[in-house]
Amino acid sequence: MRGFAESLIERPQTVAEQVANVLREAIASGTLKAGTALRQDDLAEQFGFSRMPIRDALRQLEAEGIVSIHPTKGAHVARMDRAEISEIYAVRALLECEALRLSIPALLESKLDEAEQVLDQINAERNVGRWGTLNRTFHLSLYAACGNQRLLGLIEAHHNAADRYVRILLSNLDYRIRSQAEHRDLLAACRRRDGKKAVSVLRRHLREGSDTLVNAIEGGGLSRKS
Repeated sequence: MRGFAESLIERPQTVAEQVANVLREAIASGTLKAGTALRQDDLAEQFGFSRMPIRDALRQLEAEGIVSIHPTKGAHVARMDRAEISEIYAVRALLECEALRLSIPALLESKLDEAEQVLDQINAERNVGRWGTLNRTFHLSLYAACGNQRLLGLIEAHHNAADRYVRILLSNLDYRIRSQAEHRDLLAACRRRDGKKAVSVLRRHLREGSDTLVNAIEGGGLSRKS
């Protein structure tokens, strides 16, 4: 009962988290464009805080793939590359749909239970930087029984390449609820051993994720590549 009660009480946000939230929203809305310099002194003056929470906020956004920090040039709003997005997601669709098709007949119920637990973790996780990792864990758990380690290695490499975009999808496009619903549909099809349906859901999930990112860049809703 104690654990349940504690889960209902939100932890107060730190100053760094509050600053990160404001900057994240400004980047997501396009108010702060790609390449915009984020100078700690200027931000500290604007927010009325010391440089320390500003620095921590920028580090948090760097971990999410939203901000780039150079040792000598400082922090800038990260650039988005629509061509890279399209290419990564196209390759992911080819690799992952095949891995899922091969995996479903041999997937153990215990592995499906693990995948469901990961979805619950995503819902409960407040650290945006963890969402990309959990998303990757969920997908790979469904492909684990494909019997082709080389294929799994290629898939993991492309998940790593897509990580910043996945984080931006989940954190800045209000996409997490939609993504989780698609994940649940995918998991349900896997439990039914309906390979055709599962592959169809996965292909649509990846296509819509790619389209959402590209459309947001072109529409100015995210930092676009200049």
